[in-house]
Amino acid sequence: MSNGRHRDETGAYENGSIAMFGRGTVDTPTRRSSRLLVLAAVLSVGSSPAAVSQPRSPSPARDGPILFENVRIFDGRTATLSPASHVLVKDNTIARISAEPIETGVNAGIRGVAGNGRVLMPGLTDMHWHAMMVRPTPVTLLTSDIGYSNLLAGAEATATLMRGFTTIRDLGGPSFGLKRAIDEGLLPGPRIYPSGAVITVTSGHGDFRQLSDLPRTIGGMLARVEQLGGSMIADSPDEVRMRVREQLMQGASQIKLTAGGGVASPFSPLDVTTFTEAELRAAVEAAENWGTYVCTHAYTPASIRRSIAAGVKCVEHGHLMDEDTARLMAEKGIWLSTQPFLDASPASGLGPAEQAKLAQVVTGTDRVYALAKKYGIRTAFGTDILFSEALAKRQGAMLASLARWYTPAEALIMATSTNAELLTLSGLRNPYPGRLGVVEEGALADLLLVDGNPLEDLGLVADPDRNFLVIMKDGRIYKDTVPK
Repeated sequence: MSNGRHRDETGAYENGSIAMFGRGTVDTPTRRSSRLLVLAAVLSVGSSPAAVSQPRSPSPARDGPILFENVRIFDGRTATLSPASHVLVKDNTIARISAEPIETGVNAGIRGVAGNGRVLMPGLTDMHWHAMMVRPTPVTLLTSDIGYSNLLAGAEATATLMRGFTTIRDLGGPSFGLKRAIDEGLLPGPRIYPSGAVITVTSGHGDFRQLSDLPRTIGGMLARVEQLGGSMIADSPDEVRMRVREQLMQGASQIKLTAGGGVASPFSPLDVTTFTEAELRAAVEAAENWGTYVCTHAYTPASIRRSIAAGVKCVEHGHLMDEDTARLMAEKGIWLSTQPFLDASPASGLGPAEQAKLAQVVTGTDRVYALAKKYGIRTAFGTDILFSEALAKRQGAMLASLARWYTPAEALIMATSTNAELLTLSGLRNPYPGRLGVVEEGALADLLLVDGNPLEDLGLVADPDRNFLVIMKDGRIYKDTVPK
């Protein structure tokens, strides 16, 4: 054993999952035969790419049937609570909702949860999350071993679920492995709709190279952020098309590009429009060939309008948009996935230039929500929390801050059924087919039992430790603090 590599009798060096046959050895008929036998074994697994991918472990067994008794239901769609009701969950779906007690039988093996008149509501969703980038600083992310980064992200995923967010749309980062681990029950966490790497241009938002890394050789070494799968730099329609297809190959449910400048990237002024329309169109075409859609990071009217012209279905942020652009979004049915950025105080890890860009974005928050309401733009809720475990703990508080522009019912509908409607744009790339964001018979059983009425006090979602007594995802209870 030397340098993590093992040489067997065929002259093959094994290093992780890659075998480098015959390196440093003399080729012989015996060795060639060995190589062919190994290749044949691989090919015999199946003729499709999916057949030679890593096998998926079966999901762990779910809890038995669970009956929520005497609850008042916020169904995710309407602004009123139901009368006292009973909700039966079987496997991972809501099997029955009844105003009358549900007879279960003596030997039914059903677990009862006493609601005592509390509110049962859908699990919350966050449409702009970065599971791999919440806890590390930028320096930690770019310099740490990927194993450590995944463990850090796993801890944050469990914390996210314990805040009542049962689903997140991941809009940039190598979260495919984390998603798989959660889906297989290796650790608790939310459902993840992954985008894979953010696709950006040279000097765009997501290009974290240093000036010393330039000039880049076409076809040369990938930058560290690209090696990690955080972002991919593409400077032509062909490069964009390739990078989009790579994310889809890995399991992306939607694709994200940065159409304009951003806050955190060091060489990305907010006013800059990055991708050309032809480049954006290449991404849209590649995604649509897979039956899914493209969303773009875009603050300014120019970057939003170019995105719309290219066929993008969802704009992220939009804080600097104008009236004409808002009207265009409404006319074209373009989704706005925006965030209630209200704090312009200095953020850790950001230099003076980035702090100034953050302040500019924050000043646009009131305007973007006002325009969204005025023109009836389909609006989704997200948080876009980066590089701060402390800020992540305020995920629910950011939802509660929507009370500045919306009623509690409007805010909660946005964070449940409206967000779930946006998720359906993934079509057959949807990793979790079924209805999310609602409490209805046949819907997926992502449920919260709330101690209080969030339709009267939206602030309850800001303190999940105290106010969410039960957290269920996919028919499994991950938290139960109902007083016995």
